[in-house]
Amino acid sequence: MGQDQTKQQIEKGLHLYQSNQTEKALRVWMRVLEKSADPAGRFRVLGCLITAHAEMGRYKDMLKFAVVQIDTARELEDPDYLTESYLNLARSNEKLCEFQKTISYCKTCLNMQGTTVSLQLNGQVSLSMGNAFLGLSIFQKALECFEKALRYAHNNDDKMLECRVCCSLGNFYTQIKDYEKALFFPCKAAELVNDYGKGWSLKYRAMSQYHMAVAYRKLGRLADAMDCCEESMKIALQHGDRPLQALCLLCFADIHRSRKDVQTAFPRYDSSMSIMTEIGNRLGLIQVLLGVTKCWMIQKELDKALESIEKAQELAEGLGNKLGLLKLHCLCERIYRTKEQQRELRDHVVKFHECVEEMELYCGMCGESIGEKNNQLQALPCSHFFHLKCLQTNGTRGCPNCRRLSVKPGYV
Repeated sequence: MGQDQTKQQIEKGLHLYQSNQTEKALRVWMRVLEKSADPAGRFRVLGCLITAHAEMGRYKDMLKFAVVQIDTARELEDPDYLTESYLNLARSNEKLCEFQKTISYCKTCLNMQGTTVSLQLNGQVSLSMGNAFLGLSIFQKALECFEKALRYAHNNDDKMLECRVCCSLGNFYTQIKDYEKALFFPCKAAELVNDYGKGWSLKYRAMSQYHMAVAYRKLGRLADAMDCCEESMKIALQHGDRPLQALCLLCFADIHRSRKDVQTAFPRYDSSMSIMTEIGNRLGLIQVLLGVTKCWMIQKELDKALESIEKAQELAEGLGNKLGLLKLHCLCERIYRTKEQQRELRDHVVKFHECVEEMELYCGMCGESIGEKNNQLQALPCSHFFHLKCLQTNGTRGCPNCRRLSVKPGYV
C-alpha cells in the first residue's frame, strides 16, 4: 500500500469513526497497519488506533499500540514523532493507573524539547503528569502541572486543551473539598464547548457535564447533578464511551446514596464496578467501593462495610493513592467507634493523621486540616494552598510551607 492509498484509507477510517461505526473504522485502520509500507502513515494510523481504544476503554490495547508507535517513531528518526509517541505511552499508563510510569514518560517528553511540535505538546504532557500526581495524591505537584498546562493552552490559544485542564482542575478541587472551585472549572469547560466546540467531539461536552454533576452532588444540588449526569450518560452511550459510562453510573449511585435511597444506589454501583473492572480503572474502583461502604454503613451493616474497605484498601495501597487510604481510615474510625473497639479505633486515628501529614493536607496558617469539609481554598504561586479566610486575615510575605521546608534541622 503506497503513501496516497494509506492516506485515503486513514481518512476513510476517520469518517467511519466519526459516524459511530467504530468497529468498521478499526478494521480499516488495522488493514493499513498490516499492508502499508509508509512509516509516517503507519505512525498516523497507530495514533488513530490509540485514540479509539482509549475512548472505548480498551486500555491494554491502547498501550500495545503505543509501544508499536514508539518503534515506528524510532524508525522515522524524527524527534517530533518520538515525543508524540512517548506522550501516548504516558497517557496509556495514566489510563491503566500506572502513575509512576506516567510521570517517568512525561519527563522523557519534556526532556526532548526543541522542536515546534514538541513545544505544542508540552501542555498535554503537563496535563497527563498532573493527572498522575493527582492519582498519587501529591496535590502541590498536581496543581503545578495543571497550571503549566493552562498556561500552554492560553499561549497557544488551544481551547480543547483548556477545556480538558478545566475538567481536571474540577476533579482536583473536588478531592480537596473546595466545591465552589470544583463547580467553577467544569462550568468554564462547558462554556468553552458552547463558544468554540462546534466542530469538536461531543466527548468534551460529556466530560464537562460529568464533572459539573459531581460538583453539584457534593454541593447538595441533587436535581442539577442528575440533569448533568443524564446528559453526559446519553452522549457516552451514543459514542460507546465505556469509561465515561462507568463514571456516570458511579455518579448516579452517589446521587441516590445522598438521597438515602440505598436500594437504587447498589445496582448502579454494581454496574459501574463491572465496567471499571473490565477496563482496568482501579482508581475508579476505589471510588465505587467507598460508595458501597457508605451504603452498608447507612444500613448499619458494619461487617459488610469493613469487607468493602478491605478490598478498597488493597487497591489504594497498590496504586499509592494516599487520599483513598485517608478516606478509608476515616470510615474505619467511624465503624470501630460504633463497635466500641478501642484498639482498632486508635490504630486508624493514628494512620489517618499520618496520611494528613504525608499529603500536607492542612493549612500552614491555622493548622487545621484541608479536605475534611467544604472550604474555600487559595493557592499561592508555589502551588501550596491555604484556607482563603486565613490568607485574607493574615496576609503573607511568602509561603509559610515553603519557609518551613527550607529550614534544615541541625546536628545535635
